[in-house]
Amino acid sequence: MTEVIVSIFLITGAGLSVIGSIGIIRFPDVYGRLHAATKSATLGVISIMIGIFLYFLIVQGLFVGKFLLTILFVFLTAPVAGFMIAKSAYNVKVKMWDQSTQDDLGRDLKKYKQQEKSQ
Repeated sequence: MTEVIVSIFLITGAGLSVIGSIGIIRFPDVYGRLHAATKSATLGVISIMIGIFLYFLIVQGLFVGKFLLTILFVFLTAPVAGFMIAKSAYNVKVKMWDQSTQDDLGRDLKKYKQQEKSQ
């Protein structure tokens, strides 16, 4: 039963990583590619690390805290890095895909500039 649970985590993680890789190749702009890289690839790595942690814990009888720290590190740093890269790309005016319909950051920046002018 343990092997099945570990295998599910490993296969899920590998599948999510593959989906993230396909998204990086297929999405048309930087922002979509960053979304694919940070969401699915992060969850893929975390799923693989959970599978490895459970394998060593249950099968080998070893508690390896480094795996838990790796999960925490990836969970905290990958989305923040993706956000900062996307914000930097936006600030240097990397164009969005022509068919993009929503620009939340642009709308928020306009509101912020209007508030600054009114003060």
